[in-house]
Amino acid sequence: MAASFWTRCVTAAVKVKCFAPSYTVRRCLLSAAYTDTKVWEAREKDPQNLALLANLMDQTYERNLPVSSLTVSRFVDNIASEEEVDQTEYYLYKFRHSPNCWYLRDWTIHSWVRQCLKYGKKEKALHTVQNKVQYGIFPDSFTFNLLIDSYIKDGDYKSACAVVEEVMLQEAFDVPSTQILSLYALGHYLATKPQLAVSGERALGASLFICGLTNNGSIGLTAQFIGNALLGKVEMLNGIHAVFKGMPLHWAPGYLDRALGVMEKVAAGNGDIKLTKDALDYVGGVLDELSSESDSSGEETDGEEEKKAETIDEDDEAERARLPQYVTRFKELRAQLESEGKVEAGSFQALVSALAQQELSAAEGADLEQYQQQVQAWEAERVQLIRREKEMREMAEQEKRERLAALAAAQ
Repeated sequence: MAASFWTRCVTAAVKVKCFAPSYTVRRCLLSAAYTDTKVWEAREKDPQNLALLANLMDQTYERNLPVSSLTVSRFVDNIASEEEVDQTEYYLYKFRHSPNCWYLRDWTIHSWVRQCLKYGKKEKALHTVQNKVQYGIFPDSFTFNLLIDSYIKDGDYKSACAVVEEVMLQEAFDVPSTQILSLYALGHYLATKPQLAVSGERALGASLFICGLTNNGSIGLTAQFIGNALLGKVEMLNGIHAVFKGMPLHWAPGYLDRALGVMEKVAAGNGDIKLTKDALDYVGGVLDELSSESDSSGEETDGEEEKKAETIDEDDEAERARLPQYVTRFKELRAQLESEGKVEAGSFQALVSALAQQELSAAEGADLEQYQQQVQAWEAERVQLIRREKEMREMAEQEKRERLAALAAAQ
């Protein structure tokens, strides 16, 4: 079903390609079968009054007692408006800062993201994912995919890449569909030529580099090439400590050297692996910018020099001194790639769009099958928790009756 739907969409896109090329770009996304809510909504319902649940949680917290993960799950599942999404955020935060914080269920996280998407509050989902330490929101790959896809379909590639950054931080690029969607978002965001701060360059560079490691072809090596160059720029301007801080990255100096190493790998390869022309132009621009920065560094005031000295050590200075060598080496390698026909005329954006068209449909099938099994497992676990809750409540009531009976007998 999903495959036939995707085939029809791709066929339609091909027919209108010469008239509306932007349409084909936007259609390389998750199919309707993937984003359909039928499997999720087919779960057994557990209707709850959110006002009563909120009052119960407030009273429980006031008595310094733990709220159960099942109570939070019920609250999330019964969201019915935008306002209740905002209210739920508060209780997710409270639960994360409670003794039971480690027991937030995976299905609750999935339900939270789905509810945010349903009620037009995906920025709230992104906020809690970005502040995962405060909310405990660590989505699985399927949930990440839904959130990335929702931003891509809106043409908001910046926010889509913000989600990809969280995937990178969790080192969760092991699922093919997540790899494809992430590369798609990164490629289209780069095509907008964003003006980035240091933190943005570091995040984008790390996302491109780590996601690129999942693909051994032209796309993966191009992503690694640009990613290493961006990280190298951060390293040159702010020191190696500014690169790996908070990132799952190797902290040895030399990210520009690694970018050039990718060029050497492509040049030495025997296959049709190439680097895209726009990627070479982009990295050439980065090197030109660094060279200009280096030329103007002598004009800094004493105060600026002292400030930089606090973050730049001897290894950083040694790396900076290699910049002219890197520029020369880059030009030589580019000339070699061009002479060997290993420069792809198509853009990186075009390559990731083609990747989505060719491989996303097949990747969806495995995800959907696994998702159905996952939902069944979640339901089995939820039923078990409800049964345990009922048994514990009955035991507590029995103990209360026995205590009252003992007190009555003692009187």
